[in-house]
Amino acid sequence: MLFRGTPMRRFLVGLLGVFALGSMLAVGLINAGLIAAPSPTPGLAGFQSAAPASSQPAPSATLISSPSPPSMSSPLPTPAPTPKLVPAPLTGDMVPPAVADRHPIAVMIDDLSVARPQSGFNSASIVWHAPAEGGIPRYMMIFAEKLPSSVGPIRSARQYYIAWAAEWKAMYVHVGGSGQALATLRRDGQGELVYDADQFRWGGRYMWRITERFAPHNVYSDGEHLRQLARRVGATDGPLQSAWRFGKELDYGLRPRGGLIEVAYRANRIRYRYDFRTNTYRRSVTGEERQIDAANRVHVAPRNVIVMIMRFGALNDGHPNKHRLEAQYVGSGTAWISTNGKTIKGTWKKGRIDRATRFFDRSGRPVVLAPGQTFVQVMPVGSPIRIQQGKVPRLRTAVEGIL
Repeated sequence: MLFRGTPMRRFLVGLLGVFALGSMLAVGLINAGLIAAPSPTPGLAGFQSAAPASSQPAPSATLISSPSPPSMSSPLPTPAPTPKLVPAPLTGDMVPPAVADRHPIAVMIDDLSVARPQSGFNSASIVWHAPAEGGIPRYMMIFAEKLPSSVGPIRSARQYYIAWAAEWKAMYVHVGGSGQALATLRRDGQGELVYDADQFRWGGRYMWRITERFAPHNVYSDGEHLRQLARRVGATDGPLQSAWRFGKELDYGLRPRGGLIEVAYRANRIRYRYDFRTNTYRRSVTGEERQIDAANRVHVAPRNVIVMIMRFGALNDGHPNKHRLEAQYVGSGTAWISTNGKTIKGTWKKGRIDRATRFFDRSGRPVVLAPGQTFVQVMPVGSPIRIQQGKVPRLRTAVEGIL
């Protein structure tokens, strides 16, 4: 056999003897209680921690549970989903879908000097301002994305305001009105053109008179009650198609400095000054350098201003002493559109009473507005209008900077 009688054989025999002697010694120590017998650990055979030697028998071990380390396979917390936003139909602002689907609410607002300051301007998506009677204008605020904490004083209906509210099939809030307007609301005020919300029927619960002002300049409401009334009359929420086009705000460094728009009715002169810092048109009215919304005490300052020229005439409704008007709201005419600090001359067009009023540039392309609130100033033919363009900042090139 291999290694028979060789030194290698003698070495192997000696090595086996050493192992045998070591095993015998280990067994003896275990039996004497000098060392503990190793406990087999599944998956970790041969890797047992040594315990310190003791001359006394080892006490029985007490197992103490300890918290297990977190499992690497535990699922991570699910991150909160990013809220989905969509463009609001009336302003182009990004809002949640439920807000974008709110049914528009149009409210007639007084503009006599004793009615100022009015409430609700800064929550409106669109504000129409046009002559009503005797050279005195009236507002119509349309609410959708934002709800006013207070809105008023609420006044009477006119036919051409119904035509503008009908562009959204809005709930139309008013206190009485001209015979022409009331006849239209009786015929087409259940959702055909608008949803009629007359204070004479719904006052007390959804509209009320405040004591701080005298009648008829004291009817008020708020967004919460008007939303309740909208559901009551059937003006339910749902998707709307935007009538206007909205783009982006002009970059801060490209916005013109200055810029002015002035228009005048017989009983009110309105001025807009463009503010490039906020990209808004700060509004003032006769007797007030800064028009303030009484609901939140903030300066009225829309993102877009549109001046429309329209034909008005006396309304032959059997009440000549009231000097009520009617307007040629279907058709087309001249318009000045101011947005992002720039004003262009264009055209307005409206095909029929329930179609949208749209605005086009000189080339016939739809005008693109900045996202946000729009004021529409409707002026009779021949009204004084003053527009002063702002100065566009000069862009210096790198070469000019070096020179």
